[in-house]
Amino acid sequence: MSSCHQERGHPAGSSCQHLHDKDGRCCREDVDERGCRDRGKAVNRLTNTGSSGVEHGELRSADLATVAEQLGREPTVPFTVTARCTGGHPLVIRNAPLDTEGAPFPTTHWLTCPDAVKAVSRLEADGWIARLNERADDDETFRTAIDAAHEEAAEDRARDLPEARAWGGVGGTRRGIKCLHAHYANRLGGGADAVGEWVAEQVEPVHATQRAHRVAAIDQGTNSCRLLVLEPPADGSAEPTELARDMIITRLGRGVDRDGRFDPDALARTIAVIERYCRRARALAAETIRVGATSATRDASNRDELADAVRRSAGSELEVITGEQEAALSFLGATRGLDPLDGPFLVVDIGGGSTEFVFGRAPAIADHAISVRMGSVRLTERSIRSDPPAPEDLDRLREEVRRGIEEAAAAVPAGEARTFVSVAGTATTIKAIALGLGRYDPDVIHRTWLTAAEAERVLGELVGMTNEARAALPVMAPGRGDVIVAGAVILVEAMRRFGYERTLVSETDILDGLAFEALGVR
Repeated sequence: MSSCHQERGHPAGSSCQHLHDKDGRCCREDVDERGCRDRGKAVNRLTNTGSSGVEHGELRSADLATVAEQLGREPTVPFTVTARCTGGHPLVIRNAPLDTEGAPFPTTHWLTCPDAVKAVSRLEADGWIARLNERADDDETFRTAIDAAHEEAAEDRARDLPEARAWGGVGGTRRGIKCLHAHYANRLGGGADAVGEWVAEQVEPVHATQRAHRVAAIDQGTNSCRLLVLEPPADGSAEPTELARDMIITRLGRGVDRDGRFDPDALARTIAVIERYCRRARALAAETIRVGATSATRDASNRDELADAVRRSAGSELEVITGEQEAALSFLGATRGLDPLDGPFLVVDIGGGSTEFVFGRAPAIADHAISVRMGSVRLTERSIRSDPPAPEDLDRLREEVRRGIEEAAAAVPAGEARTFVSVAGTATTIKAIALGLGRYDPDVIHRTWLTAAEAERVLGELVGMTNEARAALPVMAPGRGDVIVAGAVILVEAMRRFGYERTLVSETDILDGLAFEALGVR
């Protein structure tokens, strides 16, 4: 086990990491004096979302224990992991703005890896906080960059809790530099941080085992934007190491089915997420950033605006992926590593704008595929007019879904598979609800079986709920609750039509396919 997992906390004499400002005041105490409006209600919301209170990063089964071991104590703030080290252990966590008692916690990004903490602590012990503050006093460009980092950090925190914007910037400070750990963590979390950049130049690579040729993939779908950063397999290992995996629902495809173009607000929201993802990928030393866009982008007449933004941020061209390419990439991501004896495989990828049906006799190689223009966002906009859905809404929805499935049946031998694999957020969320999870956990869900009876039961529960009630479910990602009924109908109707009593639910899909192709692994 690597030292970044075993060692705990800060070395003796190191900084307290983020808790005191330039003048020595405790920023958390300062926030407590100002208070937080409706704190009890806010902490309930923050601790009962599908991502442990924040809309960035992920949280696996082992992360809670690992972070507790790294810190030398139990975490008191809901968090997700936004960056991992070369051993796959948490490197940076993203904290919710309130702790579990409802008290303000102004440090959003926290460096947990003890190897990284030690490296940065040596800089602090050498007096670099004071020296960099002196540089900021004399260098207007540097000072302006620091101010911009604080402003961006405050805005970023406010996306989780609007009133938290007033709590200062990086690490909760309002000016200058108080903690190099906070700035370095902010950079690894995607912040445009000149101080964090300087720290990185001094300490990286932190781990001697870091391998070159890291890649990042961004899957821009109709409903969500997702990031995956991979390090190539080590000698003798068949599996790449995940350094970051993330999903934020931006609803880029809102209105595209009706208007044929991106809504300006949805486009701006999506571009901001892509820009931050690209900064995170570069901070993790990704040499290649591959950005693929699917159904909504295929349909949008103003997709050049998105392409221009990708070119600026990623340094690569936006790949507007065809339906057939999307199907093949989903199949690669979903079936890589499965036992060939469990084939043939049918992969059904329920997206926001389209659903892919892919058949292959062996893992990673698709033989037949079709992309059907029905997805959770598209069908919700077309068919659901009441909240909760009225019987006539559901009739309209099922009729359209059945037409789409018949289109797939004519192109793909969907009933001949031995293993039906379901991917994307609809299937994984339905499985999480069926399990009664109190927190979304990808390790619990990945490659588990969902029965047709479970899927139909969960669909019945979702149909009877309002959008607000569905959004409040602890495993529901923010922005998915209003479209999951349409996605669930697609899944249930596909299982009925093709005669499957169960489906293997996979957390890996087109995003992984994009990254695997970039790495050259299958």
